[in-house]
Amino acid sequence: MSPHPPRTPALPVLPYRKPTRDRDYWVLDDVLPDVEAVRARCLAKDDWVKGHPYTSESWPGLRTMPGLEPDELARVERLVKKATGARELWQQATASGATLNHNCVQVVGKDEGEPRPHTDSRALCRYAAVLYLNPAVPKDCGTSFYRQNLPGGRLGGNVVAAPHNNLVEALGTRFVPPDSFVEDVRVPHRHNRLLLYNANLMHSATGYAGTTIEDKRMTAVFFWMA
Repeated sequence: MSPHPPRTPALPVLPYRKPTRDRDYWVLDDVLPDVEAVRARCLAKDDWVKGHPYTSESWPGLRTMPGLEPDELARVERLVKKATGARELWQQATASGATLNHNCVQVVGKDEGEPRPHTDSRALCRYAAVLYLNPAVPKDCGTSFYRQNLPGGRLGGNVVAAPHNNLVEALGTRFVPPDSFVEDVRVPHRHNRLLLYNANLMHSATGYAGTTIEDKRMTAVFFWMA
């Protein structure tokens, strides 16, 4: 008889906090007065950087920066401050000067990515947000919050807390079984909607759609310390 394969070590169980609207996430609709101008400007860009599956990068689709112009970004930040009560918002950097891709436009098609639950770095942001820029993609191309799916059908947590800064640190590994997470709360896609959330909550794009830059899921993403 062949020996039993080594067991995969049990993952740590995270704390759980039910994602609650206006406490853990905020849904702000009709955010920009001329969102179509933003989309047209993005579609006209020719400086897209390629990710998966076109390069060895782990992130999917295409990216370009910046997305919003200063006055548009200022409007978004006023809304974020009002929703969260934050007095100040800023972009945090590591000691080496690295930052998150704030005010970045992402375009991802149906064959370029899949839901990938993660958290954003607690060391670099407190709040994150996604602004949906394509009026024509399905509602199930919004954003979902996830929690752990444990052996035996038990459910675990969804929050990364100190001393860890991200999900990889909290779980102690970058590689987990494919059924390790389950969808908990789904926020549908809606054109010109800003979904703002606590960045240490486990989340992911719910899904992707489209085959051309015009009909793929197009979003602008933001990361703030407060």
